[in-house]
Amino acid sequence: MTPADLSLTVLHAVRRAVDDGALRVDVPSRVKVERARPGGAGEYASNVALTLARPSGRSALDVAGILRERLRDVPGLRRVEITGPGFLNFTLRRDAAGELVRAVRDAGAAYGSGTALAGTTVRFADPTDTTGPRAALLTRTVVRLLRTQGADAGFGGTERIHVREGAYDPGALDGLGTDAAHWALLRAAPQDRPLDGPPLLVQHERNALFRVRYAHSRVRRLLVNGAQLGAVPSYDEVLEPPTPALLGALRDHPSVLLAAARHRAPDRVARHLETIADALLAFQHGVLPLGDEKPSAAHRSRLALAEAAGTVLAGGLSVLGISAPDRI
Repeated sequence: MTPADLSLTVLHAVRRAVDDGALRVDVPSRVKVERARPGGAGEYASNVALTLARPSGRSALDVAGILRERLRDVPGLRRVEITGPGFLNFTLRRDAAGELVRAVRDAGAAYGSGTALAGTTVRFADPTDTTGPRAALLTRTVVRLLRTQGADAGFGGTERIHVREGAYDPGALDGLGTDAAHWALLRAAPQDRPLDGPPLLVQHERNALFRVRYAHSRVRRLLVNGAQLGAVPSYDEVLEPPTPALLGALRDHPSVLLAAARHRAPDRVARHLETIADALLAFQHGVLPLGDEKPSAAHRSRLALAEAAGTVLAGGLSVLGISAPDRI
């Protein structure tokens, strides 16, 4: 993990704390990370907690503690310590990307599931009793999200999810098929108008649903082509060139699922899948050997990262009730 990667990781922790409601501040555009000074702890340090203390109405030590909780399980960090009035100090791991890839491969499509909401019981009104098809779909999707985080979620209660139901013609989604219809209703925030249906059937990069599903299909093709070249996914060394965008997006997936469950907001998952897909499509071109180049450990590592990204895309689409085809 480079200092730039670490800065982005801490910034993501701030954003997650804001999304979770733990901090009420404007997310800064960047977080400064520098080498720890003599006598300090770890390798790098940041004063971000001190800069956020006053606008958040909390002490710097409180802010630092909130951020440390959200950095505790980041694969690239061995240790996060708080020193002085609220400085965050970081000791890095040497195989952060490899640990992340192995974590995704071990968990499979369940990567991002957890127990943060274990002990929480949520009972929604029966979807058939909701005011329209969008509310029914959103409710079923939120139940799946809550269950991924260990909550006891189901129906037979009174809680309802309020959506902007009457601002579109449900008949306009007829003929789209399940995948496009689900994306149209879930990609927009509940209070916003659903997406127009017909553009979701166009196989073009302007269509986010197409990009997400195409990115997954590209991974499947890379794995087939890699096998033909004698390259199998195996994370053996640090990736070259660096891929902080893709690694950061995969690292954020568990926190995105948790925030989406807490806020009853499947649109967060859809937007995050777009981020992963865009990073993967930018990364894919150097995964396999080119020309007369022979497969190397670097190619195997890149293939393993691509495979992990495809796994996360498939798992996220499944939570939204959308298929992830191997070929498009």
